[in-house]
Amino acid sequence: MNTTVTERIAELTGARVPFVHATVVRAEHPTSARPGDDAVVLANGSLEGFVGGICAEGSVVSASLAALSEGRAVLLRVVPTAADAFPEVPGAVVATNPCLSGGSLEIFLQPQIPPPLLGISGATPIAEAMVAVGTAAGFAIERLDGTRPPSPGTLAVVVAGLGRDETAPLRAALDAGVGFVGLVASGKRGRAVLAELGLTDEESARVRTPVGLDLGAESPGEIALSVLADVVRSMRQNGLHPAQIPAESIAVQVVDPVCGMSVLIKSDTPYLEVDGTTYWFCGQGCRDAYAAQVAG
Repeated sequence: MNTTVTERIAELTGARVPFVHATVVRAEHPTSARPGDDAVVLANGSLEGFVGGICAEGSVVSASLAALSEGRAVLLRVVPTAADAFPEVPGAVVATNPCLSGGSLEIFLQPQIPPPLLGISGATPIAEAMVAVGTAAGFAIERLDGTRPPSPGTLAVVVAGLGRDETAPLRAALDAGVGFVGLVASGKRGRAVLAELGLTDEESARVRTPVGLDLGAESPGEIALSVLADVVRSMRQNGLHPAQIPAESIAVQVVDPVCGMSVLIKSDTPYLEVDGTTYWFCGQGCRDAYAAQVAG
């Protein structure tokens, strides 16, 4: 593995930035890549590292963006001509790229998507149990005290102060746009806290109190389990998403009308406008060929 790529992976993981780790697992001569070469592909279509020349990079980036969007690993085979020996099945994809000088590549694409971020406020046994249960369930945990807003990308915030230091973290979570804000309290006390905050109807709809599924929970661990179950149900069944999607969005891809390759639309992508329609190309050669075809 490339040391620079390894450092970049650590940096992106620490910053909770989604990416795809692309690793060459097989290379047939002639090709410039070798097994073990690797790179990271970001959601904006940029590639850092080395997995082959510019022609191979285009196919890798295109397949990586699809893998990132779907959230599943893919074994990509890039070949210069159509081949039947490597059928497209779930988890395996063939990219025919006539731009290649020859040979073929097999590259493993592994999406790295940050775990959902759960903010927890309170210095109580229930808050501590929420940390333990949430961590075991695969959530990233952030302890909150109301003095700073939840981090970008926070999925849910649970306030479990049990009457102490509740309004500030609730207000901070709502102002940050968090879609699931839970207050551990009885129905009567919860309504009193919300009344004190003077929430709008939209804000009130995002606050759950009492938070948690009705499991008859009594102990801190059982209450934490019921609260986490409420978060999971909202995420898996009701479409709960993080408060802020990372700034990078999945890059737009189109098809080159000459060679049929997928093309990322960037500031330097060759293009041609014909009768009010914009066509994008993998390179200047395809653009010139299309221009000659239109002119002729």
